[in-house]
Amino acid sequence: MTYAPPEENTLGVIVGEKGRHSKSATVRRLARDDSPRLTSLGTGFVGVGAAILVSLRAIYGLVWLVIQWDIYPNPIIAAVAWGLLVLLIAATITIVQLTSGQLPQWIFYLFVVGLAAVMALDIYAVWELHDIGGYATAAVAAGMALLLVLTVRPTTELIVAVSVVGVGLTAVILINVPLTTDNLAPQVTTVAFAVLPTVIGLSLITNFRQLVQVELDRVLVQSTLTAPRFAVGMMASEELARLDLAAEKLLDSVANGATKLPLEPKIASTAASLATELRLHLIEGRRETWLYHAITESDLLGKSVTLTDKGSLAGLLDPVQRDGLLSTAWLFVTDTTKRGAKNSVHITIAPSTTVLAPGFEDKVAVGISITSSGVTRNRVDASTWEAVAKVGTYTDSIENSSVRLDIECLVDNPADQ
Repeated sequence: MTYAPPEENTLGVIVGEKGRHSKSATVRRLARDDSPRLTSLGTGFVGVGAAILVSLRAIYGLVWLVIQWDIYPNPIIAAVAWGLLVLLIAATITIVQLTSGQLPQWIFYLFVVGLAAVMALDIYAVWELHDIGGYATAAVAAGMALLLVLTVRPTTELIVAVSVVGVGLTAVILINVPLTTDNLAPQVTTVAFAVLPTVIGLSLITNFRQLVQVELDRVLVQSTLTAPRFAVGMMASEELARLDLAAEKLLDSVANGATKLPLEPKIASTAASLATELRLHLIEGRRETWLYHAITESDLLGKSVTLTDKGSLAGLLDPVQRDGLLSTAWLFVTDTTKRGAKNSVHITIAPSTTVLAPGFEDKVAVGISITSSGVTRNRVDASTWEAVAKVGTYTDSIENSSVRLDIECLVDNPADQ
């Protein structure tokens, strides 16, 4: 996120933009690192559904084991494989429930090793039949059992595990089964049943988490729509609350005589630091608009949107126009995200040279230019144009393979306020 501060500095003090921005980023990063890594945002229900699905698949496999008992060369070994699998399923579900959606890494590794043992035992039990796809039961259910840890382990670990399952089953089939047109379909189906449920589950849970995080981020940013023209952001508000408490304690100690006047050098230095920080936050409140805070405090917009607003004119927009402008930026960013392209949205706000018609003397014209790369004109979502229309009249064009919107926005004249 880059930002051009207003040309006017009302208090005559130069503020270090880099230091303040890096501090806010650090606060946000620390806040994320300290948050508990629990199953949340509805993913717990996904885990319950996965447990039910795996249990049903296990029952189905056990029925086939009973039906084919007399055909198995080593039915006892197949039964041992099933016994171990049932134990792993029950133990994993119990541990996840008892730990509130957390599964330690060493338990996950133990779980994966157990699944590998189940697959090895089941394949050994039907090896002499030379038809893994037709007779393997526990091996298929073991691959699907990875769904149990879908919401409690990182995606990369599950991708590695399910890849090993798929490659291992495929290698065993190629070695053991004399493939023909008659038995090819069961072999492919067996590998698919062992691998695809986890792959599909990973795709769904990843998209679900991204959707929830984006919506939460947007709800957080929406709070800026009713902010004054110049205001501090949420991070600065928390810092101001801390500084206010520290200043109140210092003044109270002076008032009740606990701290003697004149102040000791160490206490005087603390008081000076508090005064300086409060003054800097006051300057921020007179320099930065709602749009600046909306972009910098959003994890998604902050990575993709740059803003140039030297006159702090974004603060003149009314709530409806703000909502339209913010929604336009969101839609452009999310459109490019879906296609995996590099996000890049630039917003420029400057005075307009348009001559207003008679009857609009209480208004001033503001020119807003939005340039978005990574999304073509014919792929712009229809709701984007509705959002832009809330800001003002606009024209669209193509500039260097990027979509460019030029908006003419009428706002209340600040001189009349």
